[in-house]
Amino acid sequence: MIKVVILIGGPMKGTRFRPLSLELPKPLFPIGGFPVVYHHIEACKKIPDLKEIILIGFYQSSESLSRFIQNAQQEFNIPIRYLQEFQPLGTAGGIYHFRDQIAMGDPEAFLVLNADIIGDYPLIDFSSLRMISSNLNFHQQANKKQAHNFGCLVQDPETHKVLHYVEKPETFVSEIINCGIYIFSPAALFKLMGEIIQKNYQKMSEEPFPGNVESVRMGEDVLATLASAGSLYAFKSSSFWSSIKNAGSAIYANRNVLAMYHKTHPDLLAQSGKGQPHIRGDVYIHPSAVVHPSAVLGPNVSVGSNVVIGAGARVRETILLDGAELKDHCCILYSIIGWNCSIGMWSRVEGSRCDPNPNEEFSRPDGESLFGEDGKLTPSITILGRNVTIPGEVIVLNSIVLPHKDLGQSYKNEIIL
Repeated sequence: MIKVVILIGGPMKGTRFRPLSLELPKPLFPIGGFPVVYHHIEACKKIPDLKEIILIGFYQSSESLSRFIQNAQQEFNIPIRYLQEFQPLGTAGGIYHFRDQIAMGDPEAFLVLNADIIGDYPLIDFSSLRMISSNLNFHQQANKKQAHNFGCLVQDPETHKVLHYVEKPETFVSEIINCGIYIFSPAALFKLMGEIIQKNYQKMSEEPFPGNVESVRMGEDVLATLASAGSLYAFKSSSFWSSIKNAGSAIYANRNVLAMYHKTHPDLLAQSGKGQPHIRGDVYIHPSAVVHPSAVLGPNVSVGSNVVIGAGARVRETILLDGAELKDHCCILYSIIGWNCSIGMWSRVEGSRCDPNPNEEFSRPDGESLFGEDGKLTPSITILGRNVTIPGEVIVLNSIVLPHKDLGQSYKNEIIL
């Protein structure tokens, strides 16, 4: 029997995802038409002997989160619970705080996933290796320039034992990066975490301790200790995987999730036909959306519920959130259009591609910083927060617009507060 723990973070995290995370917890943001954590649950449901899925985070319980959990339980027929931390406990402290809940029923192992990732997870193969090692880390390869943005590990090429682990190293350690998916033995992990917290209390008694003494960091505390003890093993996969740190990475993830639908859910991909809009490439359209037959959508577009798209509109590489209205002949490229936004006739909303460098092997999407070294806004996708109104014949390029704004002119490379 195995359990799954999904670490969904809290409002103090996900700041690079604003203004979208101001309205909705980042794990509930739709990628490919469904919340990010929905894709996690769907992948985990395929694991044999799965007993329960537990979400752990610091978000206040909300109607949107409760409704999602209720609907997911009914759809996947698996118990799902949300356990709220009383205060931020680090990237792994919540696991120890709720150790009794996780250990209930005596699972032989539990799988841990970070909520800010998405991919074509080979979780069946990954979970089957728990018989070989009690502590496993899922990893992939990045290029040398970007590896320092992730946790890096050094492994024995024959045994796959992790010899060394460093979280976001300042100097080059390895091109092998941590992907935020783990399998742990409950007893061994909880014993280790207890020792870490005990050391924190000892340090606090000797000198002022920065932060919460019950905070436990997954990378710096848990994985580094397991690696130095020789009890952590690595599992490598070349399947699609991406972290979702900012809105630009959401567009990249949306493209890859739609591509995966060809294998997993071909019925979700829209098709051109008589009386239907022109579809180019992979497009998801919610059944409640209204799209004019002369509109052209794709490639890589997700259309949310109750969206209205007018005649002659052109949409490409974009996520349209619930209730958005695109009036006739507007053009939307490389953008996220927020809830209940309105785009006027003949207006153009356009961002810049945030793709991995095609000339560098194992490259990942950039976007660690909102601003470049020159202090200027880094060219990225255009983001409109909730209830933004853009009048007709206006151009918005490479900009971020906070919620509830009525724009009266064109903007380029600006953050509109």
